[in-house]
Amino acid sequence: MLTIKRVPTVVSNYQEDAAAAKPLGCGRNCLGHCCLPVSKLPLYAFPNVPKPIKICPKEDRSSDFFLNTLLLGQWEDRMSRGLFRYDVTACETKVIPGKLGFIAQLNEGRHLKKRPTEFRVDRVLQPFDSSKFNFTKVGQEEVLFRFEAGGGNLPHYYDHAPVNQNSPPSVVAINVSPIEYGHVLLIPRVLECLPQRIDPDSFLLALHMAEEAGSPYFRLGYNSLGAFATINHLHFQAYFMSTQFPVEKAPTGMVTVTEGGVKVSRLLEYPVRGLVYECGNTLKELSDLVSSVCIWFQENNIPYNVLISDMGKKIFVFPQCYAEKQALGEVSQELLDTQVNPAVWEISGHMVLKRKKDYEEASEAYAWRLLAEVSLSADRFNEVEENLFEATGTVKPEQMHKEGERLKESAFADAISEGCVVLQ
Repeated sequence: MLTIKRVPTVVSNYQEDAAAAKPLGCGRNCLGHCCLPVSKLPLYAFPNVPKPIKICPKEDRSSDFFLNTLLLGQWEDRMSRGLFRYDVTACETKVIPGKLGFIAQLNEGRHLKKRPTEFRVDRVLQPFDSSKFNFTKVGQEEVLFRFEAGGGNLPHYYDHAPVNQNSPPSVVAINVSPIEYGHVLLIPRVLECLPQRIDPDSFLLALHMAEEAGSPYFRLGYNSLGAFATINHLHFQAYFMSTQFPVEKAPTGMVTVTEGGVKVSRLLEYPVRGLVYECGNTLKELSDLVSSVCIWFQENNIPYNVLISDMGKKIFVFPQCYAEKQALGEVSQELLDTQVNPAVWEISGHMVLKRKKDYEEASEAYAWRLLAEVSLSADRFNEVEENLFEATGTVKPEQMHKEGERLKESAFADAISEGCVVLQ
């Protein structure tokens, strides 16, 4: 069993020892079976009617209301009420000079919140454990609103909506240890106590949230167990950052276009190897394909991270092995000393640094060196990719093999010429 001594991130003020948690009838107005079914939280009901993906969507009032008034406005309200552990807007942030413009943030002490705990990093799927912290223990004051399908062609908002006993509620809550403005958690079907594993319905819910936000600067991310998810209760993270992520600037090489219109590409000239899925005829067709990819990773015990970009129309999927290397003692002490756990945001190019020294000395070469340790090797990635494509019916093996050989020779040519660290 591979384990790492790690200090887990606190994402809720109610993240406490199991011994301190109270049973049913807790009286805390929480998200558990004792309180949520009789609550009347605000509800944003999005239209759940299949519709073509818009390549260049026009600004509309519903997106402005969802993102600026409801999500960011309510997030600022919780900040004014003192529910966050620190003011993330006061953290220093800069763009690191270089081709891709990695973003560095100095967030000292964010990881020093709880006693060390052992996490298994060699099992992507682990059963839900109610004795450990989970989101049913969160107080409802940390919840911004429920986010659920409402049917029809238009979204609807209700200030106080009773919970439908036949429709498990999904909620959007603040992350009390945010790494950026508007940092929230999307918790699908919270009362079902689902472990951290993607399923088609939960993934489509996340894409609907990106679509409703209507801004390319609002992204959602997902970390599997073994890829620096810190809580084994199904959730996505999301926040607003008004600049392009480095991974969004990186070139891609197209592999194929599926019958459902989804364009499948490989990420090029980037330190972490990954796959990119774009558009499709409908949001559901895109969601169905990418969720099947995630499920394949889960079933084959491959840790992975997902970035949902471009209002849900572009999705990056990264299989990774940093925690595995870390547990096996294969990561340099220099990188370990930074205490950076490269999860989806770091992989996407937003480097959350814990030490002032690392922040002041941050360079593109450092970002490449760290993220190069995250990526699967060329041979392992190609093997995983071939099996994945065959399992999901994405591309014919002979097409994929030919393209894979070409990319092995050229994908990182520019990085080599510029002296960046390249995967071995």
